[in-house]
Amino acid sequence: MESQIQEFKLTQYSHGAGCGCKISPAVLQEILKTDAPQPLNSNLLVGNSSNDDAAAYDLGNGTALISTTDFFMPIVDDAFDFGRIASANAISDVYAMGGKPIMAIAILGWPVDKLPATLAQRVLEGARSVCNEVGIPLAGGHSIDTAEPIFGLAVSGLCDIANLKRNNTAKEGDLLFITKPIGVGILSTAQKRGVLKEDHHAILVKQLTQINKIGELLGKIPGVNAMTDVTGFGLGGHLTEMAEGSGLTAELNYSQIPVIEGVKEYLAQSNIPGGTFRNWNGYGNKITFGEGVNVTEAFNLIPDPQTNGGLLIAVSPEGKEEVIKLFESHGLHNFTQPIGRMTAKGDKVIIVNK
Repeated sequence: MESQIQEFKLTQYSHGAGCGCKISPAVLQEILKTDAPQPLNSNLLVGNSSNDDAAAYDLGNGTALISTTDFFMPIVDDAFDFGRIASANAISDVYAMGGKPIMAIAILGWPVDKLPATLAQRVLEGARSVCNEVGIPLAGGHSIDTAEPIFGLAVSGLCDIANLKRNNTAKEGDLLFITKPIGVGILSTAQKRGVLKEDHHAILVKQLTQINKIGELLGKIPGVNAMTDVTGFGLGGHLTEMAEGSGLTAELNYSQIPVIEGVKEYLAQSNIPGGTFRNWNGYGNKITFGEGVNVTEAFNLIPDPQTNGGLLIAVSPEGKEEVIKLFESHGLHNFTQPIGRMTAKGDKVIIVNK
């Protein structure tokens, strides 16, 4: 049975991969646009009025209920790993708000005429393994017959309202940190094209399944002014949301941005996902490059769509040491250098310096 399961390469049954399936920022804004009046709800702390990671609802006792959903098509061939990755990615939205996950519901679309049910069962086993690691139940779900395999979770979480983090509350002078390297889209494209080396595949899966648990602890640090996770819109897209929402400009230090091992090798072979171009077309006019930056390389890395990417954090100078200490205690020694800072609003949203 195991050998029969391994014959199916899930990425060959989908036109997209992971968060690279996301609709482009420009098209998404068109879809979400509405003239319909929205009912006022004083308990809704975070909703459609912002581009945040999850919704947040005041329960009236100093606690917020966090609600989110995320699902996509396979980014790896192995069904168990696909379930793990999709689940870690969905749960990350709760951590990005500074919350603690409490429950998950599965979302499954499966092409039953193309792929055996045993594969879908492996996807769910992968999801259960991540939920068990986080300490929450996979409490139910819904499934439909689809043309391509789809999986994800709807996740609920809790957070003290005082610790709730948003992506549009950065302050001028804040330092920018990230908790994972970028380049997932490039490696996953290399995998789909059959050129990804075995050791780089292991690195890719390790990154994709790493859970952003540290977000709950970062939420308790007053010096963390804003937080989000970097997913399908790439570093450039999610930093644009943070800077625009906060009424600021972000300055990136390109040489400080961490990149996954092997990425530049595959970039040189033109393993560039379609999502990179969709992203750039959506916000590229808001970015400018300083002297000495390798613009060609940066053009392909900054909008590279991430799946279950790292947390992007805006930290006050006073909170820097506490954040660094937390990073070091969680093995994030390679991410203690800021990758940029927030400055007063200028002509561009992001300035990429050398």
